[in-house]
Amino acid sequence: MGILLKTPNKLHFVSPLCGFADKVSALSSLKPQISQEFSKFGCKKSCFRGGSGRNGWIKASSSAILELVPETKKENLEFELPLYDPSKGLVVDLAVVGGGPAGLAVAQQVSEAGLSVCSIDPSPKLIWPNNYGVWVDEFEAMDLLDCLDATWSGAVVYIDDQNTKDLDRPYGRVNRKLLKSKMMQKCIVNGVKFHQAKVVKVIHEESKSLLICNDGVTIQAAAVLDATGFARCLVQYDKPYNPGYQVAYGILAEVEEHPFDVNKMVFMDWRDSHLNNNLVLKERNRRIPTFLYAMPFSSDRIFLEETSLVARPGVPMEDIQERMVARLRHLGIKVKSIEEDERCVIPMGGPLPVIPQRVVGIGGTAGMVHPSTGYMVARTLAAAPIVANAVVRYLGSDKTPVGADISSEVWKDLWPIERRRQREFFCFGMDILLKLDLDATRRFFDTFFNLEPRYWHGFLSSRLFLPELVLFGLSLFSHASNTSRFEIMTKGTLPLVNMINNLLQDGE
Repeated sequence: MGILLKTPNKLHFVSPLCGFADKVSALSSLKPQISQEFSKFGCKKSCFRGGSGRNGWIKASSSAILELVPETKKENLEFELPLYDPSKGLVVDLAVVGGGPAGLAVAQQVSEAGLSVCSIDPSPKLIWPNNYGVWVDEFEAMDLLDCLDATWSGAVVYIDDQNTKDLDRPYGRVNRKLLKSKMMQKCIVNGVKFHQAKVVKVIHEESKSLLICNDGVTIQAAAVLDATGFARCLVQYDKPYNPGYQVAYGILAEVEEHPFDVNKMVFMDWRDSHLNNNLVLKERNRRIPTFLYAMPFSSDRIFLEETSLVARPGVPMEDIQERMVARLRHLGIKVKSIEEDERCVIPMGGPLPVIPQRVVGIGGTAGMVHPSTGYMVARTLAAAPIVANAVVRYLGSDKTPVGADISSEVWKDLWPIERRRQREFFCFGMDILLKLDLDATRRFFDTFFNLEPRYWHGFLSSRLFLPELVLFGLSLFSHASNTSRFEIMTKGTLPLVNMINNLLQDGE
């Protein structure tokens, strides 16, 4: 298996599937593109992505799903960008490396305060290729409802063939083009300058940093923000990096029909009856289960994604695809054409970066993905004002700018003690999920979605802090079956001890 995601440590997968290579031979001709930031269930995703074909969608027989690979097509915004002029030798207040949602949000808000900002990205006009799903209330709180192009009145979770959970919480898909256009327009109006390049090195001086780009240009900035996602280009880590991995394969497809209610999105489908005729695959799924995530836009257009919630090592992409093919065949979903496809790998958990350090991070590079769910986009967009306000508060004061002092202030606001404790609890949850087989996972989510909405809403949206998370944990345990309680105690004791130890060691 190749490395799907470049990190300081290699991403090791479990053994590849024998005999499956022939089924996916068509994929070898696809030249994938890896995005800068990524998510699952609303967070950005590290996705190898195909786009529309030359004449729209790719046509093929409905039985050969994996051969319906769309050709890559990049779509750019029609903007004239104000460019950074290196000949002037100006020191900007903030250099933002990475043009994803988090980076642009910070650039927009810092520039609104009258500070100078340079956004550095190799493809600043490129529309983000990922499908972002979010809870509607999260985008409503940020006044971004106009950036949703589809919404569902609620969601559904299939625990098994007999047990279904209806979630009374509206869900939406982000209009990537509209969201980026909105952010870019505000950045342009505010005077943000853009530079199309990659940053290859940063040299720090006392009052500024020098960003060396691959085109030979050097950009000087009082503060530097790394918003490059899990590429982690500039932010430094000093602890071993051993996260869990969420792996998914998704397609936006035209189908003859599908069995889902178009008024509800499918948040999780843990059913495994589609594997009854393949005992080897059924056993693999029993040990490390995957679920279907689906957004039905109409009776014949739907986004379908087979997902491994979290595993260490990550589940091979071929395994994910084989399970998806079996599921769609069992559900009677005949794919006529594929508009887009995604191969996603999301590191979850692992250590936080060195705090503080001269380069400030946000999003994946700052450890902000939800360790138990993979959520990130709403969390990082909500964190953008925190970063922006800290930068403005320091650079807008009468103090003489000192690079280390600026970054220290921002890191302190981005990861206060209550957020670090919250993340530690989420990592504890991830460590338990890593140990659950299919039946145990079903029992867990059966209990999870039976909790009061304030608990499961708050957990998924990172709104609960440690005291509330303790109550959440006690409620989960009290509502669980005896079997599930035993599983939580036996599989969660060591992670619980580790969490308590880490909480005690992490002082102000």
